[in-house]
Amino acid sequence: MKKILCMMLTAALMMGAMTMAAGCGDEKEQVQGSETGSTLVYGSQDYTAINPALFEHGEINALLFAGLTAHNGDNQVIPALAEDWGFDEDTMTWTFHLREGLVFHDGEPLTSADVKFTLESILDEKNQSEIISNYTDIEEISCPDELTVNIKLSQVNVAFPDYMTIGILPAHLLEGKDMATSDFNQNPVGAGPYKMVDWDMGQSITMERFDAYYGGTPNIEKVVFKIVPDTDARAMQLEAGEIDMAQVTAKSAQNLKENQDFQVYGMETADYRAIAYNFNHPFFAKHPQLATILSYAIDRQAIVESVLLGEGTAAYSPLQKGPYNDEGIEKFSYDPERCKELLEEGGWTLGAGGFYEKDGEELAFTIAAMADDQVRVDMAIMCANQLQQIGVNATAETRPSLDWGGQFACIIGWGSPFDPDDHTYKVFSSDAGDNYTDYSNQAVDQLLTQARHTEDDGERKALYAGFQQELTKAMPYTFIAYVDASYAMKKNIRGITEETVLGHHGVGVFWNIAEWTIE
Repeated sequence: MKKILCMMLTAALMMGAMTMAAGCGDEKEQVQGSETGSTLVYGSQDYTAINPALFEHGEINALLFAGLTAHNGDNQVIPALAEDWGFDEDTMTWTFHLREGLVFHDGEPLTSADVKFTLESILDEKNQSEIISNYTDIEEISCPDELTVNIKLSQVNVAFPDYMTIGILPAHLLEGKDMATSDFNQNPVGAGPYKMVDWDMGQSITMERFDAYYGGTPNIEKVVFKIVPDTDARAMQLEAGEIDMAQVTAKSAQNLKENQDFQVYGMETADYRAIAYNFNHPFFAKHPQLATILSYAIDRQAIVESVLLGEGTAAYSPLQKGPYNDEGIEKFSYDPERCKELLEEGGWTLGAGGFYEKDGEELAFTIAAMADDQVRVDMAIMCANQLQQIGVNATAETRPSLDWGGQFACIIGWGSPFDPDDHTYKVFSSDAGDNYTDYSNQAVDQLLTQARHTEDDGERKALYAGFQQELTKAMPYTFIAYVDASYAMKKNIRGITEETVLGHHGVGVFWNIAEWTIE
């Protein structure tokens, strides 16, 4: 039997991750920023449910929960609830060994049975997990004892240790219940560095440090995630002393840099923005080639300079920020004349109103953006204006929520600084869990499947290069930019690792929150 030992590191190396969430406060008593140093108040987007097995978005999952593995400041996989693990190639089985004495926030033991329950919950299709595509290679899970879990795969999945960062759920609170509707999602119990003590819906989420956390008792006593969905409002609340820390827009970051009370960190991310075309909409179902053609009409650098104030990078690939990127692919550099040439080759002609038409149909569509994200709104407006200039009747529209089935297109955000399988297989594979736009490309499907099941790194690089090349032949998106994340905080907060490359939505800044201090 061949066995590959995959990691043995000390507990001192690790910490879970976290992101957007909120703090406490109501009409009678508003949350104020910390003056004592015992509480950190963070300006966050809103939540209605918290469950890492169901919902991907939001760093609060990793604040409240812990996985078998974690990522460190260099985005490498390190031990967490599991102290070590190995892979048996003969049986296609991963074996994880849990630490002794692990407990959930309610004091109940955390065992291998909870790991099994968590993974089976993700794979249960009735739960409609957003991350199911990451775990579909699992064939069987067994627990020979309380500290050992064996996970047999149907085939090799190189990214599997990355996906075991998923927060482990307490089976004793969820077994036999409808997970999607359970009140657990509003009263989550995990094994992360902080435990929830209060959730004032729409206002705040208050958490206290968990003394039995596997990585050691956190330094900061309380973390309050105050709900501040509007990015401009966060900057105002920072200056008013109502919150201690927030992710802010590039414009707000520039203003806050002039305030001596704050430290502003501009952090690189693997988080890109793009125009996502809905191929399930009758218009783009009929004209899917427009996604490729119109990619020449967007002046990405102008958007980086204007919307992001230079705090970002023009984008051309979903893997652009990682070692698997193929820099030689077609980048769709701004070329409006090329765009018009391709439109006309495709049978579109300029009509009397100045917009392209084909078979009596005008080339017209709407680009939607979430109203509470000013960066996406501004990008939608600029993209629509640039398309208008070449004869496309594009308009921008702000919405409180996105209509994936009915909208023409929207400004989307994805990105991962981890294994290249993450945020590619589940986003671009036909029928995958996060393929919201109904993009389907058999060549892409085959390449992504091969890449996740190939151990040789050189072969994987060739497969991901092929994947990127196939995308350029039939684009799913018009890539716009990678967005740097600006975090502003009071100068007495210590512990942030500025060089860490953050992920989707700027996730990852709190990876070592248990080590942070407030002076």
